[in-house]
Amino acid sequence: MELECYPTTERPPELVPGRPNRAWMDHFAERHPYRCLPLSMANTSGWELLSPMGFTAEWTGGNHQQDIRLTPDHPHPDFHKHAQSHFSHGVLTFHSGYLFRTPPGWSMWVMGPPNQVKDGIQPLSGVVETDWLPFPFTMNWLFTRPGKVRFEKGEAFCFITLLEDKTLHDIQPVIRRMDKNPELRHQYDVWEKHRSEFNQKIFRQDPEATKQAWQRYYFKGEFPEEVAPARTDHVNKRRLKAPKFGG
Repeated sequence: MELECYPTTERPPELVPGRPNRAWMDHFAERHPYRCLPLSMANTSGWELLSPMGFTAEWTGGNHQQDIRLTPDHPHPDFHKHAQSHFSHGVLTFHSGYLFRTPPGWSMWVMGPPNQVKDGIQPLSGVVETDWLPFPFTMNWLFTRPGKVRFEKGEAFCFITLLEDKTLHDIQPVIRRMDKNPELRHQYDVWEKHRSEFNQKIFRQDPEATKQAWQRYYFKGEFPEEVAPARTDHVNKRRLKAPKFGG
């Protein structure tokens, strides 16, 4: 299975596998947020497009194209092909620099880098049918208030991942009582018991619980009291492939 990436400019932005680190996560004591496996997995479940230059974007609060001013740190021949005020109303537009082609039935989810907080501006998300589309899409960010924001050189301005979106229409959500699934009910009750006891020990500053710091059942793909075998297909680290040149 291939994700075909066709450059639309001579110097397209760098495309790299999603990186796990986030500055706000690093600032916690003992880098505590990285213990949340869903956060780390989201950060690496796609590819990042990196800004080839640093620049400042300023929005006056107006609804016209000229109400966003873009200033690169240094003169760059591709700057105004990379970032523009195109849609007005405080929307900053990036060009990906690629035309992407996915396998039949697969679309591309286009968004900002997961769990990356940027004050004053919000990434917008889109789903694109890249299995047939013969032209590129744009990545857009919406200012949340008038002011300046920074995009550094090498900062991710776009995050892409794939989804088999046609099959979503076949999925029927069903709400059921957990008692209808005795095995799942038992597994949940055991987990809830262990979680409650552990939190109480942490609150009492129990030495052993404090030393353990956190329960690792999900991180390790295990169940409390071995109510079921450990998952052999569990993934707690994702490293996607870097692009290669295919001619």
